[in-house]
Amino acid sequence: MKTLFIDCDTHLTAPWASVHRAGDPPIDVNTKPFARDAVPDVAAGYRVIIDDHTYFPAAILERCTTLKHIVYLGTGASSYVDMAAAERLGIGVSTIKGYGDIAVAEHAIALVLAASRDVARMDREIRAGQWHVREGVQLRGKILGLVGFGGVGREVARIAAGMGMEVVAWNRSRLADSGAKLVGLEELLRHSDVISLHLGLNDETRGFLDAGRLAITKKGVIIVNTARGAVIDDAALIAALESGHVRHAALDVFHEEPLPSGHRFAAIENVTLTAHAAWSTPDAVQTLMRRAIDQVRDVIAKAKE
Repeated sequence: MKTLFIDCDTHLTAPWASVHRAGDPPIDVNTKPFARDAVPDVAAGYRVIIDDHTYFPAAILERCTTLKHIVYLGTGASSYVDMAAAERLGIGVSTIKGYGDIAVAEHAIALVLAASRDVARMDREIRAGQWHVREGVQLRGKILGLVGFGGVGREVARIAAGMGMEVVAWNRSRLADSGAKLVGLEELLRHSDVISLHLGLNDETRGFLDAGRLAITKKGVIIVNTARGAVIDDAALIAALESGHVRHAALDVFHEEPLPSGHRFAAIENVTLTAHAAWSTPDAVQTLMRRAIDQVRDVIAKAKE
């Protein structure tokens, strides 16, 4: 089955080359940028696509007439692929789990620390010739609430406990062996000093942290999101930040990526932004690339059965 890695950008080129083996299925690699509406032209003739950050809405999928399977580089395929349209068109979509749990967890903790001490804000001010000593939040003894307690959440809990934080968690499904103090969602929202989101994106979690849930959080709460941008209602979070109810938001993911120029988040001082980079370490990227190739092999093998 003819296969294309459709959007191998510069930071993925070397890891891809390092893990690709002589016996692997032949996979063409596109490193040239293209417009969103040009996706069907780039994908023409290919039955399997490896996708890092290319959007596949219904209108695009309908024009990819040879496409039979998308291997999405990560866990949040629904952020980039219209899953209902893919199913309707008979296009399989697979994801890659667990490749970057440690990397994402460490980045989440880095954002917790940066938000609690206004690191990015003071950096911006000093570069602009200003000197403001910002009062930070001491984290030892504070409550960290984890919304979602899968592989990343568990690793965040381990690190945070080592820092002396009290960790509580809520998960959408029942956990037999949690390894953490599980509480109800409302209790977590009301009492946590820091809330870190680790939810997958689906119809039930889209807009999960909305105005109603933000309203019951503790005044001065810190919000961290390394999951998916769409699990937060942006307008509600912006209002809570501007009112001072939310002390700081540290965000690695957004509804649209790259974050559009002039977005309100970029103008609010009590927001720290990173470029969907939580997963991006050499260890995690190489694991991701290797698993993607293995998935292509599996897709091709199943097609031959």
